[in-house]
Amino acid sequence: MLAHLSVNNFAIVKTLQLELAQGMTTITGETGAGKSIAIDALGLCLGGRAEAGMVRQGEEKTEVSAAFNLDNNIHATRWLEDNDLLDGSECILRRTITKEGRSRAFVNGSPVPLSQLKSLGQLLINIHGQHAHHQLMKSEYQMAMLDQYAGHTNLLKATRHAYQAWRQADNNLKQLKENSQANLAQKQLLEYQIKELNELAINEDEFQELEQEHKRLSNSGELASTCQQAIELIYEGEEVNALGILQSASHSLIQLAELDEKLAELPNMLSEAMIQIEEANSELRNYLDSIDVDPARMAYVEERFSKIMSISRKHHVMPEELYQHHQDLLQQIEALDCSDEKLDGLAQEVQEKFQLFLNHSEKLHKSRSRYAKELNKLITQSMHELSMEKAKFCIDVCNDMPHPSPLGMDNVTFLVSTNPGQPMQPIAKVASGGELSRISLAIQVITAQKVDTPSLIFDEVDVGISGPTAAVVGKMLRKLGESTQVLCVTHLPQVAGSGHQQLFVAKQTKGGKTETQMRLLDCEQRVGELARLLGGSEITESTLANAKELLIAA
Repeated sequence: MLAHLSVNNFAIVKTLQLELAQGMTTITGETGAGKSIAIDALGLCLGGRAEAGMVRQGEEKTEVSAAFNLDNNIHATRWLEDNDLLDGSECILRRTITKEGRSRAFVNGSPVPLSQLKSLGQLLINIHGQHAHHQLMKSEYQMAMLDQYAGHTNLLKATRHAYQAWRQADNNLKQLKENSQANLAQKQLLEYQIKELNELAINEDEFQELEQEHKRLSNSGELASTCQQAIELIYEGEEVNALGILQSASHSLIQLAELDEKLAELPNMLSEAMIQIEEANSELRNYLDSIDVDPARMAYVEERFSKIMSISRKHHVMPEELYQHHQDLLQQIEALDCSDEKLDGLAQEVQEKFQLFLNHSEKLHKSRSRYAKELNKLITQSMHELSMEKAKFCIDVCNDMPHPSPLGMDNVTFLVSTNPGQPMQPIAKVASGGELSRISLAIQVITAQKVDTPSLIFDEVDVGISGPTAAVVGKMLRKLGESTQVLCVTHLPQVAGSGHQQLFVAKQTKGGKTETQMRLLDCEQRVGELARLLGGSEITESTLANAKELLIAA
């Protein structure tokens, strides 16, 4: 329940601190005093739209905070736990607005996005506004009220997800069909390109290998002559070669080592060098023998090399990338080849997902129909209590197959007959302004009894109601207040007197500035305020007596 409301520099409120209790609390005051201002401030705390004009004239910012007791509010507690925002058994919502219009939101001291504030606020309090009867004429609002009463949160979520999955699959199928013709042309082009590459049959590293072989064959003469020169210089030269020189040097050093031990290692070093020269000579001789000056091979390499270069230019890729390009084209045509299978599989998927959506929609339809019958009886009875003795109320739940939506397949319409013999027709067509207010109130009071939120606010929902009907409204709201916290902004003494406690709103001017203040009335003050509501500016003993009777009757 709402335990405390703090408002600072909001509109014409300088500062306001309200301690709120369980039961029914009524809020009254003179016309224009700002009876609904506390409700407006609370709405801001619950994620309502913030505007720079809400900041009190001459102030830097507005700050509103609301403290809620979480006892027995399982849904809000679980939400706070899931979002790591739980802090004991109390929840504090806070909202600030600067004079530039910048807004910030906090839950238990932690900054949160506005979407989270709205989500949590729906679990803490439910506000029924004075213009609810205008919304009542909208089909989507009627369906929302029925679903809220029936507790369809999880079923609606499942239906919405099934609808979205079906629509996505259906869009994919349509897109695939639209692309089928383009795919055919693309496939023909790919087949032509792949045929050419299949005939070429290039291997993965073939181009690099051909490039090396072409270079080697083109320079075979130079390679052979240079290799022969190197062999003669290091090993086979008749007059002089590197091996012979090293052998002579090694023999001389062996003789010197006999004279000085410090030179003993040098012959070994030269011996190793001679071994390296012999191995190099062997490698060069093997390479020289492998050089094959074959004109036919040279012609083949040049032709193959040229063909690869030509086809790579045609396909706009580098020659060394041609093999991978071939593999990519094969994958592309394979994907196109199975498009018919994809079409069949996707068509089956669309049917399965649509059937799942239909199953959820049917469950939703059956549940809506069941709860609609329950509401028909309760709301009709409530309308009779509100001086509409001959009226009948009916919720028509029509399963409209051609028009599926995320909310299922239903059209929900609130029908009413206000006079005997009059056919049931949509509310907007048959109800007068006064009747619409009473019907709206009857619906709100009945549906509020099934809402899980522990706090309900009725903001002047009794507009257009007077006399004995007003007394019935007061009793309805008081009875509702016995099981949940009810705050009611009203101008009717019969409703105000029904509250367990009463707040009075007054407006005054200080230092050239207007301020709105709100205070809790004691029993004597309540009698005076009820007398004012009954008799206007002139309060007599008779009106005071009537006021006392209203409190006693409550």
